[in-house]
Amino acid sequence: MFFVRIALALGLFSSLALAAPFEDSMAQRTLACTLCHGPQGKSGPDGYYPRLAGKPAGYLLNQLLNFKAGRRQYAPMQHLLAPLDDAYLAEIAQYFSKLDISYPAPAVTAATAALMMRGKTIAQSGDKALQIPACVQCHGMALTGVAPFTPGLVGLPRDYLNAQLGSWQTGQRKAHAPDCMAQISKRLSDADVHAVTTWLSSQSVPNPSHPANTQPSIPDTTPTPCGSTP
Repeated sequence: MFFVRIALALGLFSSLALAAPFEDSMAQRTLACTLCHGPQGKSGPDGYYPRLAGKPAGYLLNQLLNFKAGRRQYAPMQHLLAPLDDAYLAEIAQYFSKLDISYPAPAVTAATAALMMRGKTIAQSGDKALQIPACVQCHGMALTGVAPFTPGLVGLPRDYLNAQLGSWQTGQRKAHAPDCMAQISKRLSDADVHAVTTWLSSQSVPNPSHPANTQPSIPDTTPTPCGSTP
């Protein structure tokens, strides 16, 4: 009921939502989430509210805690989460992690072949000269994430991916130390950010789209220490 009360106070519910019959379920308690993140958390329509459905529970919980603690900055999220305890946030994370919702078709891109090849190279092989590990090293060979803490990258809009990398580069988004994504993103040039996010957002999501259960074993790679993946 916390979400319902807060959303009502903020004037977020539409007349349709207010007319919905009450049921004491997590689906109704999280209506304040799905107003921005889309029905069942399948993502918002504008590219800036990411998908929640099917993401690893540990990752979702980490992000809720990061918003609550101020490591991630977005005032509406911080207001919504302020009265909720960590145990309830864990319930919310578990709820969204178990939703199995189909993904939309990937975005059509007019990017050049050279740009797409650079993006693919960063995602699948990284750049040793720039000390940039491959995205697949942490996010799984299919880039659908690794349970319980690492999110998928395919199926996300390019605008959202750009915004998150930019937030890490400028320090607006933080995670538990060592903050691996902050370190990696600062090694990416603007051109490389554009390349990798364009390539990622143009990829179809595999079926099944569930996160992998174990990190991939990639020869000749050094594990990247990450405070958000204990």
